[in-house]
This record gives sequence, C-alpha cells and structure tokens, in this order.
Amino acid sequence: MPLYENNFEKALVDKAPDDFLVLDGAFAVKEEGGNKFLELPGAPLDTFGVLFGPTESSDVSVSARIHGTGQGRRFPTFGVGLNGSGGFKLQVSPAKKLLELSRNEEVIASATYAWESGSWTQFRLQVRKVKDGEWNVEGKAWKQRAAEPAGWLISHVEKTEPTPGRGWIGGSPYSGVAIRFDDLLIRPAAPR
Repeated sequence: MPLYENNFEKALVDKAPDDFLVLDGAFAVKEEGGNKFLELPGAPLDTFGVLFGPTESSDVSVSARIHGTGQGRRFPTFGVGLNGSGGFKLQVSPAKKLLELSRNEEVIASATYAWESGSWTQFRLQVRKVKDGEWNVEGKAWKQRAAEPAGWLISHVEKTEPTPGRGWIGGSPYSGVAIRFDDLLIRPAAPR
C-alpha cells in the first residue's frame, strides 16, 4: 500500500503541485504526448530539488522515473532521496559513469553505472532498520523497460539514526536540457 503516489495526471500544467515543497528551481508540470510529468528547466545551471510525501525516518522506500539528456560533453545529474533535503540521495552522475549514494551532500557509496542519454531511468532507494543502531540504505537504478536488477546496486550500513524527512527528487541540468520526473512513489520498505 503506497504512502504517497503522484503520476501528475491530475496536476495542473505550468505549476508545481500544491503538496510539493520546492526548495529551489522553476519546477512545473508539463504535458507531452498525453503524459504529464514534472519538469526542471535546463537553465540556470545549479542544483535544484523538491520535497514531497510524508515525513518518515526509516522502513520506507522511494521510487521515480527520471529523464535526462546530455549535450556534447555536458551531462545532467539527477536522482531521488529520503529523509529530507539533507538525507540520503541516490543519484546518477553520468560524467563519472557512477550511481552515487550520498548523505548531507557527501558521497558514502558508489557503483559503476552506464547511463543512456535521452532515456527514462527508474530509481529505487530505501532505508530500513535492521537492528538497534543499524540501518541498511539500499539503492538501484535501471533503464526504463529493462528488467529491474534483482539485487541492490548500492548498499550502505548506516550507524547514525536517520532524521525524519520527506521524499526528495532533484537534479542539476548541467547539459542545459530540461530534466523530467514522473511516477513518484513512497511505500514501506521491502523486507530483506
């Protein structure tokens, strides 16, 4: 049972949904080919994000589809997060060919990742308490329509209790091309 779900189909075009907290950036719902999505414009070149969904600390998962496009040697970065703006973020960094997990903007784990420009990427990130004083933070990303990886691409054991916070999506449009977000979902974390 989802704790939060938004595919933007009922959202008003040219504005961000009322339940979103836009931290920075001109996020707005757009429509193309009958599909609505949240779009971050390709300029200015900075890091932007929005918070959404319920405030949770652990035993929760966030997923989304994100579309980015490179331009020459310039690539966007984008991803999903949990535990608010300073919480855990799972982000594709195409210029480094990595999927990175960070907390408070510090990379704590990474895995090699082959991103394809101009395609939708599926993301899943979860924070799960495994015992007193220990949480597993797990993430994966895969190209839309490809098989979801059976295992987690990134796994990190966290010893500091996660701060309660909302889900996060965001990115940096370094390529100058808009980044699109769709099918946001927050649900209870999957068991081991």
